[in-house]
Amino acid sequence: MQKPDREQGIAKTALALMSECGVPATPENFELFYAYASGETPAVSKVMGSLIAGRQAFTPELLSDLRLRCLSSARAARAMDSLGTGINEVMNGVLSKLEAAGRDTAQYQNTLSAASGALGADGRSPEDLCKLVNGLLAATRDMEERTKSLEGELQRSSEQVHDLRSKLDNVRKESLTDPLTNIATRKEFDDAVRTAMAQCAETAEPVTLLLCDIDHFKKFNDSWGHQTGDQVLRLVASCLAENVKGRDTAARYGGEEFAVLLRGTGLDAATRVADQIRQTVETKKLVKKSTGDVLGTITISIGVSEFAPGEAVEDVIRRADACLYGAKQNGRNLVINQNDTRIAALDNAAA
Repeated sequence: MQKPDREQGIAKTALALMSECGVPATPENFELFYAYASGETPAVSKVMGSLIAGRQAFTPELLSDLRLRCLSSARAARAMDSLGTGINEVMNGVLSKLEAAGRDTAQYQNTLSAASGALGADGRSPEDLCKLVNGLLAATRDMEERTKSLEGELQRSSEQVHDLRSKLDNVRKESLTDPLTNIATRKEFDDAVRTAMAQCAETAEPVTLLLCDIDHFKKFNDSWGHQTGDQVLRLVASCLAENVKGRDTAARYGGEEFAVLLRGTGLDAATRVADQIRQTVETKKLVKKSTGDVLGTITISIGVSEFAPGEAVEDVIRRADACLYGAKQNGRNLVINQNDTRIAALDNAAA
């Protein structure tokens, strides 16, 4: 099958799947389903295959999360592979040039040795000596030209490598940054948590976790559309970035949920930071750009837990999640930490 025919077939399959799953035919959704239909992105194939087989509903939040988790990392991986190949090609070119230069140098040395022997021989006529000297001068000029050419080629290769490495660094940074909100991705956050926990075990430095969730986010999406929902996500992310400094990490955890890692900050101080974030978000007004109409006030709920040296990451996340649930159950637009008595009340009610 010709390549265009194959791509057309994949596109038809993707559109048919989107229709079957009740997914709006937007460019972003098409990219996701095309990646699944092509089978060229293992992460997408695995996750979406399971969802389709289980007939799970593809909500806007789920689709956003899939794009965030699967497509961004896949695009970054392809870009990094391409740039890595480019660097290898340039380096191989440099090695070939150096090998050729080595052969040229060896040949020139042989010419000099031969000339030296000829000059030392008896019975050379002035014409022979003149011819020999002219030959040496010509060989020297050729060697100088080849050396100058090599220097230019190596300089260009060095600039190419520098440019490719700069692009590679940018791709790495982009792969760790959520493209919608411009804060850290879940992967970057997970890496930061592992690093912080290792240092916590060594130094007993306090480390705390904030899990944040946008209140009534689905209502914004349903009432005003996904573009407005994206605007809400960006607004909350900017509030997190404003209040998180230094070694701390703010990340989009998934969908409308965010996470903040605070290093060197105990539970009480972390709770104050969380409340400062909550208040910052509450002061923001969501405005429709086309009309200037105020669409409403955004609020978030936050759960706060502190790492204990030696405990599993899952345990501290579970506590923060329980606190976040407690904040939701107690009216939203609230911060609750792991020592809050309202958490114990919820646990007793569940029991």
